[in-house]
Amino acid sequence: MLFNKPLYWTSFDLVNKVRKEIAAMYGLKKIKVGHAGTLDPLATGLMILCTGKATKRIEEFQGLAKEYAASIKLGQTTPSFDLETSVDNEYPFEHITTEMVNEALEKFKGDLMQEPPLFSAKMVDGKRAYELARKKVEKKLDAVKITIHEIELTDFTQGVIKVRILCSKGTYIRSFARDIGAALNSGAHLTGLVRTAIGENKITQAYTLEEFRFILEQTKQMK
Repeated sequence: MLFNKPLYWTSFDLVNKVRKEIAAMYGLKKIKVGHAGTLDPLATGLMILCTGKATKRIEEFQGLAKEYAASIKLGQTTPSFDLETSVDNEYPFEHITTEMVNEALEKFKGDLMQEPPLFSAKMVDGKRAYELARKKVEKKLDAVKITIHEIELTDFTQGVIKVRILCSKGTYIRSFARDIGAALNSGAHLTGLVRTAIGENKITQAYTLEEFRFILEQTKQMK
């Protein structure tokens, strides 16, 4: 099932709400529901949810390429590389031109090693990395190999870069925001993120929770 995750919801929030809707509609005490790829609370967009026996396909869906529309603000950095934390440093960005942005983006195409953000669910010494980050523990995560298949500048206005990115599993767009800022001799952080596709699955095919509830009701009435 394809869902459009709202802003501020965690991935678990969506899974839990869908599970409760199905259980309540059909009087089930237990129903297995899982997702095929986390989205941060500050991101919106496409998530694939699997129920029952279909949860066995989660790993298959996780391996698919993912497409994002990202907004990145130049000239400022944050510890989390997005809006979860406050700005910690400011940098000049007036020197940056559209040509410079396009040249920098070209260097990110293909295979590369990316350092994940400490504000992430990565496991470090038996703990989630974000637990260390929130305790202000300094820790550098090991870089992992990712692939950016396609990257396209869609807008550059008043120091805000908007890009479309098609990338592999495990890519952190927040880390990309940090890295593109550094590549432009400035700083940057992610200010908006929408996952628009997973493989051949598009956000235009996704349900909101309200639409899904309506479909459940219609299906039950037909039985």
